Amino acid sequence: MKSTEEKYIKRCIELAKNGLGTTYPNPLVGSVVVCNDEIIGEGWHRKSGEPHAEVNAINSVKDKSLLSKSTIYVSLEPCSHFGKTPPCCDLIISNNIPNIVIGTIDPFAQVSGNGIKKLVEAGRTVSVGILEKECNKLNQRFFTFHNKKRPYIILKWAQSQDGFIAPVSKEKKEPVWITNEISRQLVHKWRSEEQAILVGTNTALDDNPSLTTRDWTGNNPIRVVLDQNNRISKENHIFDSQAKTISISKDTIDFNKSVALEISGYLFENTIQSVIIEGGRQTLQTFIDEGLWDEARVFIGNCNLKDGIKAPNILYNNIKKQHIQDDEFLIFFNHD
Repeated sequence: MKSTEEKYIKRCIELAKNGLGTTYPNPLVGSVVVCNDEIIGEGWHRKSGEPHAEVNAINSVKDKSLLSKSTIYVSLEPCSHFGKTPPCCDLIISNNIPNIVIGTIDPFAQVSGNGIKKLVEAGRTVSVGILEKECNKLNQRFFTFHNKKRPYIILKWAQSQDGFIAPVSKEKKEPVWITNEISRQLVHKWRSEEQAILVGTNTALDDNPSLTTRDWTGNNPIRVVLDQNNRISKENHIFDSQAKTISISKDTIDFNKSVALEISGYLFENTIQSVIIEGGRQTLQTFIDEGLWDEARVFIGNCNLKDGIKAPNILYNNIKKQHIQDDEFLIFFNHD
């Protein structure tokens, strides 16, 4: 029985991943409806304000008479409250679905445990905690936001073989590329998956970046720029109309306190669940030194700069390594 439940929750996770980057501030959720060990309906949550996964799964069932003898699987506890859409619990109950299998409990206070309680009180058979670890990882952004009261924080930089992220000086205000085109396209894919992207003042001034997903089809993230003394011109690319931009100045946070903590708190207040921090060195090192990060994605390009701005200093044992053509790619994890 457990292996059967795991099989269908795995399918829920696969479906849920289709929504990465488009569901904020909602979680990633997938759902399947099974009758006589056959999937008769499936769906995932696509966008905030649109139907939830369970609704899409139930609606996709052609023969609704089968629902009364079916099991609905869902990667995250069905909601029990009225938000932008009605409660999924009510839909499950009204369709007389007798069995519900849930991957993990929703950490959102208005749902947490209440959805399960409502289903049980309606006489339904409910199983909870199937592939719980995998379901929690699926929604690591959503869980971090609600449990730790901060965004899921991804650090990203590229460095040369000899450990520099940029030359000391350059002729034009644009990035100096260290990695290959495939690696750069991958970064744009990542941008489409996260709710926000953040850079420091010097990066905005020196590189004049757009911070968009121009090399990948997907949503542009919210751009966040640190500008303590309001030095960045509104003519810079970061303030164009391609995406929303939030400027964090001394009027926004206290730069004399723990800056990474201050930034994280401000992003939480602005309901930002995930942020990818792309530099520069001082900004990245600040988050490393304060221990406020979840992943660090580091490219080592096939080049030497001989001199320049040193790469951030990160020492951690939990590392994954791979190659993207001639670039080396490392992922550091700030957890077990």
